[in-house]
Amino acid sequence: MYSLQKSIQSTLWIAMCYLLLCAACTGKKSNASSDTIYLNYSSGTLESIDPAFAKNLYNMWTNHMVYNTLVEASEDLQITPSLARAWDVSADGLTYTFHLRTDVFFHDNEAFANGKGRRMVADDVVYSYNRLIDANVASTGAWIFNGRVAEQQPFTAINDSTVIIRIAKPFRALPVILSMPYCSIVPREAVEKWGKDFRSHPCGTGPFMFHYWDEGNVLVLRKNPRYWEVDNAGKRLPYAGAVQISFIDSKATEFMLLLQGRIDFVNGLDGSFKDLVLTKNGTLKTEFADKLNLRKQTYLNTEYIGFLTDSSSDVVKNHPQLNPLVRCAVNHAIDRQKIVTYFRNGAVLPANAGFIPAGIQGHDSSHRYGYDYNPAKALALLAQAGYPNGKGLQPLHVLAPENWADVVNFIATQLKEVGIPLEVEIIQANILRQQMSRSQATMFRAQWIADYPDAETFLAFFYGNYPAPPNYTRFNNISFNKWYDESMNLPDSARFARYRQMDSLVMSYAPVIPLFYDRLLHFTSKRIAGLKANPMNMIDLKAVKIK
Repeated sequence: MYSLQKSIQSTLWIAMCYLLLCAACTGKKSNASSDTIYLNYSSGTLESIDPAFAKNLYNMWTNHMVYNTLVEASEDLQITPSLARAWDVSADGLTYTFHLRTDVFFHDNEAFANGKGRRMVADDVVYSYNRLIDANVASTGAWIFNGRVAEQQPFTAINDSTVIIRIAKPFRALPVILSMPYCSIVPREAVEKWGKDFRSHPCGTGPFMFHYWDEGNVLVLRKNPRYWEVDNAGKRLPYAGAVQISFIDSKATEFMLLLQGRIDFVNGLDGSFKDLVLTKNGTLKTEFADKLNLRKQTYLNTEYIGFLTDSSSDVVKNHPQLNPLVRCAVNHAIDRQKIVTYFRNGAVLPANAGFIPAGIQGHDSSHRYGYDYNPAKALALLAQAGYPNGKGLQPLHVLAPENWADVVNFIATQLKEVGIPLEVEIIQANILRQQMSRSQATMFRAQWIADYPDAETFLAFFYGNYPAPPNYTRFNNISFNKWYDESMNLPDSARFARYRQMDSLVMSYAPVIPLFYDRLLHFTSKRIAGLKANPMNMIDLKAVKIK
């Protein structure tokens, strides 16, 4: 009865949303300012505009508008110069030298003499990075440098335009990590003047400057007239005069605002709208094609089901899931394409080529490893493991949040077809994370989103010397651990080849069931053009033109 009632409520909700959408499509548009980009943050909050606390998407987006980092990840995840015009690395991989631009100025701010922003210099980089690891600041980004940089003088300014970073052991992905918003450059004067209130009085070198923030209601940023970047024709960026951000805590309402012309951009889609807006192939339905633009691109996020593989744990002691043959059989029994088509409207990619997702160096686009849907092979592997047709196989038990109930129940049905019993338990997401961190979940539905644009972040997930997180499966393999350590000081081409080798080894033991590689769905109004994003879902508004 509960299931039927829930289904009826869901149907009524979708019907109501459709009527609202239709009304929105024909509704009168607002009188938007001709040089302002309008956004909405549907979480309803923005915690800080201090890059030391850039821990969630909206914080990162805002920081990317206000600040710059030494390097930047492009749309195809190439690490390109930003505040640093070039850099060198020593032969032993322990010393990085960054050569800075000399034409970059901080925003005007009361903290400076006469309120005029001064030139950014190497000491600002040293200050910003030391601040990130200062225990008194308690930055959520301290992990970037803690345990990675040298204990003594990790950051040194040689002169106004040269900075040296010393690390404790080789880590070739260091420049990649420096592209994270946590590593934005801030001026000492502004931080010291505002103290804890720097979170709401930001000062950077970015394309937009802080103007006004009514927390929970509206944030306004204005064009930085002295911004240092120019377009190919030599015109100074950004094009737009301002960015205005609202904080309406509803994805459904946010999408309707886009249709009404009240905002210019929406990231993703409320689940109740996906069948109304998208075809099963993941394209815009015709009734929306003349109102919106949809851009799809790879997102560095692998959705998966993990197995606890720690044979010393009482939770899985003597359980069949410790046998890699059983885990491989489970992988072959799942039709990922059906999950993509029927549960995600074709908007994502089936994860049949390893754990490293598409869109990043190290992903195996040739599909030499990974798992295809092959029930016959699943049955053969079960027989090889000593469970012909699943006979005598102890049930598997998976934990999943409510919004994944439909997918995991579909998986349970598919496994049943080859004789693998799967019990599904729906629990709250926060409890699931606790169980995963404590290694108390035997199987769990989760996702792994890249912290930075290097495949190392997906391989650290399986490094045996790491706890949970990141190693939630407790996978521990001598060869993998050795290759991981070696890869940290390999040149890029050899490093990416080693990444694929490591991913292949992991897949042969199947501690996870990769389900799909996520994709970004970016909806924009017809009013703007030029909004860019990379597979980290970092949006770039510098080159946005308003029609």
